[in-house]
Amino acid sequence: MSKINSNIPKGPLSDKWTNHKGKINLVSPSNKRNIDVIVVGTGLAGASASATLAELGYNVKSFCFQDSPRRAHSIAAQGGINASKNYQGDGDSNYRLFYDTIKGGDYRSREANVFRLAEVSGNIIDQCVAQGVPFARDYGGLLDNRSFGGVQVSRTFYAKGQTGQQLLLGAYSAMNRQVARGKIKMYSRHEMMDVVLVEGKARGIIARDLVSGKLERHSAHAVVIASGGYGNIFFLSTNAMGSNVSAAWKIHKKGAYFANPCFTQIHPTCIPVSGDYQSKLTLMSESLRNDGRIWVPKEKSDAELIRKGELSPLDLAEEKRDYYLERRYPAFGNLVPRDIASRAAKERCDKGFGVNKTGEAVYLDFSHAIIRYGKEKAKISGKDPSDSNVVYNLGKDVVKQKYGNLFQMYEKIVDEDPYKFPMKIYPAVHYTMGGVWVDYNLMTTIPGCFAIGEANFSDHGANRLGASALMQGLADGYFVLPYTIGDYLSDEISTGKISTDSPEFEKSEKVVNDQIEKLINNKGKNSVDYYHKKLGKIMWNKCGMSRNEKDLKTAIKEIQELRADFHKNVKIPGNKNEFNEQLAKATRVSDFLELGELFAIDALERNESCGGHFREEFQTTDGEAIRDDENFKFVSAWEYNEDPSNPILNKEGLDYEEIEIKTRSYK
Repeated sequence: MSKINSNIPKGPLSDKWTNHKGKINLVSPSNKRNIDVIVVGTGLAGASASATLAELGYNVKSFCFQDSPRRAHSIAAQGGINASKNYQGDGDSNYRLFYDTIKGGDYRSREANVFRLAEVSGNIIDQCVAQGVPFARDYGGLLDNRSFGGVQVSRTFYAKGQTGQQLLLGAYSAMNRQVARGKIKMYSRHEMMDVVLVEGKARGIIARDLVSGKLERHSAHAVVIASGGYGNIFFLSTNAMGSNVSAAWKIHKKGAYFANPCFTQIHPTCIPVSGDYQSKLTLMSESLRNDGRIWVPKEKSDAELIRKGELSPLDLAEEKRDYYLERRYPAFGNLVPRDIASRAAKERCDKGFGVNKTGEAVYLDFSHAIIRYGKEKAKISGKDPSDSNVVYNLGKDVVKQKYGNLFQMYEKIVDEDPYKFPMKIYPAVHYTMGGVWVDYNLMTTIPGCFAIGEANFSDHGANRLGASALMQGLADGYFVLPYTIGDYLSDEISTGKISTDSPEFEKSEKVVNDQIEKLINNKGKNSVDYYHKKLGKIMWNKCGMSRNEKDLKTAIKEIQELRADFHKNVKIPGNKNEFNEQLAKATRVSDFLELGELFAIDALERNESCGGHFREEFQTTDGEAIRDDENFKFVSAWEYNEDPSNPILNKEGLDYEEIEIKTRSYK
């Protein structure tokens, strides 16, 4: 179907990874000492990869733009991490996790990669427990877990506070041990500006010291990109403001294919936007959907009164509430996957049932959970289950135990007590399933250049199930890349040190310097944020939760015009040889302005609806996605073609041997 090769091993699905590991080329400990690896990014994928590669004996150079590797965006992940341990005895298995992930991704992912992910998931929990990650435990001392959207089993392990934080601290401590040994050299406050290819292989990077502004050359035998996703193309997203696509985009411009950019996830449980001044959206863990019930008023007139502040949601009787997810999807209810929950919220708000001042919010209500838990606790403790005050206080304590940190955060931001009033939520851009195309070994189309975690086009397909991002990042970093990179590096044991004085390094540094010079000397009139916000509005309004042919064509034209105006009229204060946040931001927004067009081109090319990609022209009468498996059962792997407006499409066909492809249903 195309000139790209996914290198998926032959044999039965359940044996592929085991057999592959058994046949893979290895590097001996004494040879690992002579091999250098660059890892760009220190989130869960990057930190776990750096730590593991250094433990194995490789010399690792680790780069992050933050002042500390532990400030990576992974630290903000609140919800949990999936693993098929079947602790609850509720029917979970590697196959069930594999099946749920494929189905959740609307049949647009590779079978082999997803099965491997499910297979190694249990090892992640064991690894992290051994590191001291304080996972929640039940009253018997066993690890506790929850169910998340899109599944009917409990497989999401979590830590009090923020799971991502605890997992990252585990990986960070593993990194620090190797930093102390001298096996990891840490370059914080550095940003990768380009990848250097020598004889077609990735041999290093050009990095910019963000404090001094100095450009640096760094060589290695392989380069690993672990720099996260591109959600900030929308300006407003749940990502930290510094999150960007530059490292991934630089390797794309050097020959790495960029796959499925239009597959973007919208998260359903975010605190609604409060105004144009806002620079980041606040995510609340999807675990809230386990106990919170989502609803809007049944009558538009009630919704209007609520929006005006003339009616309280507490005054609305049960029969006047529309628990629309439970109504539309009775088998899964509030636990439908994120893309379905998000679109359903948008549909209700678009029809005029939204409940905040702007009409872009729905309720997430815990009153039923408080009563349910309160009555149970009252019976256990011998108190009167008919006393409403006793029930409320006991139930509130249970909910506080489970979700207290999220309730506290909500109250601080919204200034409303979520124990008494239902929370207001609305979908927001969260995760990008698209990314750098990689084969089964996680190598890009550039030899020696690997991409892991959210930076690659992922194992999730067209939509990601909740708590699977941490699973993929740690699976790639701890248990997949350390094997597969060795297969490539086994041919590099006699290469020796790679010089940074070669013409390739010189040329690459000059290109970067010229780009910076051009930006800093551009005597324009508009700030970088001016362009970022404009791009964000185009993306959200025309390429957001739903897309159509007309809007996408308009978006492409508008992005082209905005990009031209950016290079003509952007103004960057200060100079290049100092800490200059606006300059760093400008190089990233420049990349966003190119990716934005590819995103829209990809969405226009894919004439179907699947997962996070919803084309309005392809839907059922009740608003569900219509896939076209005959024509679009492939990965879109885009090749850079000098002109961002004319990328070359390569297709990787998706073959399903173990799974019967069905119309996805959660009803």
